[in-house]
Amino acid sequence: MNAEEYQNLERVERTHWYYAGKRELVRGWIRRARPPRLDDVLLDCGAGTGVFAKEMEAACRVLVLDDHEEALRMLRRRFRPDQVLSLAGDQVPLPDGSLDYVTALDVLEHVPDDAAVVRDFHRLLKPDGLAVVTVPASMALWSDWDEALHHYRRYSRGQLCDLFPAGQWELIHANYTNVVAYPAVWLVRKWRRRTVRRGAKHGPRTEDREPAPWLNRLLQQIFVASAFWRMPFPFGVSLLLVARRR
Repeated sequence: MNAEEYQNLERVERTHWYYAGKRELVRGWIRRARPPRLDDVLLDCGAGTGVFAKEMEAACRVLVLDDHEEALRMLRRRFRPDQVLSLAGDQVPLPDGSLDYVTALDVLEHVPDDAAVVRDFHRLLKPDGLAVVTVPASMALWSDWDEALHHYRRYSRGQLCDLFPAGQWELIHANYTNVVAYPAVWLVRKWRRRTVRRGAKHGPRTEDREPAPWLNRLLQQIFVASAFWRMPFPFGVSLLLVARRR
């Protein structure tokens, strides 16, 4: 992402229903799948502004990783120097089997070789270690927002699960999230694609604006609650996957 996108994210992510809800449901799935202990080590990959990692510090030891200088600048303000990592080439500079958790919240869509990234997750995790991943779903929702954030793809559930083969991973949960918002998001992005092609100018994206407080709270509650249902959804704006390393 460019510097402007990091600034947009830092401005809204603490309270915007989508970003706050995503962090809440990831924390909830971590507690449900493998409750953390204070001496466990979690690496947040593509940590961005560091809000999620900072929230996890009360539960375990936290490391943060990013390869964008704007993100690293923000992370160095919020974490000790020994907690902040940057990539060494294409490798995470940590020993094999050194982590209990790896999180990657809306990260895989930013890298050309997402399979290689997941293979490194497997290398880094201890046996029974947990990987928790969120990604944007459905290429039908592709828009100028994806292009501004330098996405390579949006995922189907099958595409995401294929990155975690059964011989190496036990899939605990893989499902679409943000299901209720899908029709509205589809309509807005379809309209934006058509008007952008005509050269129309747009104001701030809906993703960069927080709704009225009552609506913001309601949307977050719906988003989080549905993410813990066991029923498989056929579509959604995002995907959440929780996998245990074999």
